[in-house]
Amino acid sequence: MGRNPGRLGRVVRFVGKTVMLLLVVGVAWGAVSYVRSGNDCPQPGGARAAVAMQAYVHCEYGPPSVLRLETLAKPAPNDSQVLVRVHAVSLNPADWHTMRGTPMIARPSMGWRVPSDIVAGTDFAGVVESVGRAVTRVQPGDTVFGAGNGSFAEFVVARESRVMKKPRRITMEQAAAIPVAAITALQGVRDQGRVRAGQRVLVNGASGGVGTFAVQVAKSLGAVVTGVSSGRNVALVQSLGADRVIDYTKADFTTQPERYDAIIDMVGNHPLGALRQVLTPTGTYVMIGGPSGRWLDPMPRAAATVIRSWFGRQPMRFFIASFNEPDLRTLQALVDSGGVTPVVDRTYTFDQLPAAMAYLETGRARGKVVVSVP
Repeated sequence: MGRNPGRLGRVVRFVGKTVMLLLVVGVAWGAVSYVRSGNDCPQPGGARAAVAMQAYVHCEYGPPSVLRLETLAKPAPNDSQVLVRVHAVSLNPADWHTMRGTPMIARPSMGWRVPSDIVAGTDFAGVVESVGRAVTRVQPGDTVFGAGNGSFAEFVVARESRVMKKPRRITMEQAAAIPVAAITALQGVRDQGRVRAGQRVLVNGASGGVGTFAVQVAKSLGAVVTGVSSGRNVALVQSLGADRVIDYTKADFTTQPERYDAIIDMVGNHPLGALRQVLTPTGTYVMIGGPSGRWLDPMPRAAATVIRSWFGRQPMRFFIASFNEPDLRTLQALVDSGGVTPVVDRTYTFDQLPAAMAYLETGRARGKVVVSVP
C-alpha cells in the first residue's frame, strides 16, 4: 500500500514532463515554421512567362478580394501526369478555408504567415492537352474530369489516377462538380457508413455539395433515405430520390421516434449524444462536415467523434476522402447510368471567381458552385 502513492506520483511526473516537452517542441517548431513561411507570389502585372496561362493567385490570407488573376508559367506534366486545358472548376469548402487560412491549427500545412500554394482549387473538367510517357488511360483530345492542385487556372496538371473520362450525358460544368464532393459522399456512405440495401439512412445537410451526392449514392445502394434540409430545399432533396425530407426549421430529427442504421452528417449541428439516441443499437454515425472556426473548429468535434467511438457498439467516424482510380470509375458509371446527377446551383464566369467564392461562403448554395473557364 505504501508504494502505490509513490508509483502514482512518478507516473504523474512523467506524464507532466512529457506534456511540457511536447509543448516546448511544438512552440519551437511553430516559431521556426512561422519565420520560414513564405511564397513566390508574382507582382501584380508582372512580366509574362514564355509559355503562359491565366490563373488566380492569393498571396495572403483573407476574404475573396485577395484572389487576383495573374499570368503564370503554364505547367508541364511529368511521366505519370496529365495536362488539362480547364473548361470548368467547382468550389469546395476546403478552397475558402485555404483562402482564409482557417482554422489556424491547419496553418503548418497551408503556410503560417502566407499561403505556401498560391494557386488554389482542386476540382476541374476539361480537355487533355498532353500526357506523360507513362500515361495510358487518356490521350490528348479526351474530355475528362478530375482533381489536381491549382485548378483555378487555364491549365492544370494531375496524376493519371486522379483523372477520368467525362460521362457523355452531363455538361463540363456538371462534370467539374463531381470530384471532391462526390468521392467524399461515396466513401462516406459506402465505406464509412457501410450502407446496404434496405437500411435506413439519414443525410443531414442533404441539399449541399456533398449532401446532394450522398442522397443519390445511398439510394443507388438500395437504402431508404431521409434528407434534412431547410424548407426552401425540400423539393430539391425529394427530386434526388429521398424517401422523406425533414425541414429542420420545423422539426428536430433527434427528438423524433425514427431510428437510423447510418447518419451521414455534413453539418455537425447536433450533440453527439443526441445523434446516438436516434441510431439503431449498431448504427453508424459518419461526420463529414462540422462547425467552422478561426482557431480549431471542426477538429474538437472530430476528435470527440473518434473518442466516443471507443465506447459502445455504435461506430462513430470522422474521415477525409482519398482520391483513387476505382472510386472515380465507380462515380463515372453511376453518372453514366443516371443513378447520380451532379447538382449545380450557380455557374459564374472566370472573371467572377471571387464572387463565386463569396457566394459559397454564405452557406446557401444548393449543390455545387461552378466557374466556367473560357
